[in-house]
Amino acid sequence: MAEDYEVKGWFSEYYNDIFNFLIYYTGTKDVEDLVQETFVKAVRNIDKFKRDSNPKTWLISIARNAAIDESRKRRKEETKRNRLISFNGLEVTPYSPEIIIELNEMKFELYTAIRLLKQSYYDVLMLRGINQLSVQETAQTLKWSEAKVNLTYHRALKALAKKIGGKAYE
Repeated sequence: MAEDYEVKGWFSEYYNDIFNFLIYYTGTKDVEDLVQETFVKAVRNIDKFKRDSNPKTWLISIARNAAIDESRKRRKEETKRNRLISFNGLEVTPYSPEIIIELNEMKFELYTAIRLLKQSYYDVLMLRGINQLSVQETAQTLKWSEAKVNLTYHRALKALAKKIGGKAYE
């Protein structure tokens, strides 16, 4: 079908953008399955794509939702495991040793602080700050108004600065 061919073209054009977004969004380099799931869902739902918007933002929306679904699934599995295993009061970090080693101390602290923010702040910081999407692209991805993106981004930066003990970024 012509639509399938269109998504194949998007795969070539936007693969790296989706891959990088998912790395930052999930905090792991193991995102190949999520990237593949994103494009499979795009093929299945191409009829829902509004051609007046940017394919990249549509694909990022799909990727974000896939990552959220995967995170929920993992949390459920972890909760089940935690009921069965006693950690004897040890604190367990959700980050793999590879990630901790690869990130320098400042990046790790910043990433940890961002992860502790509420979901809307996290989402807007990932899209605007880390992935450098425009206000318009972020609004399309999150299905928000541009005014809400700007306001939430400003508030997220203030909340992040407060969390890491610095002054608000202007």
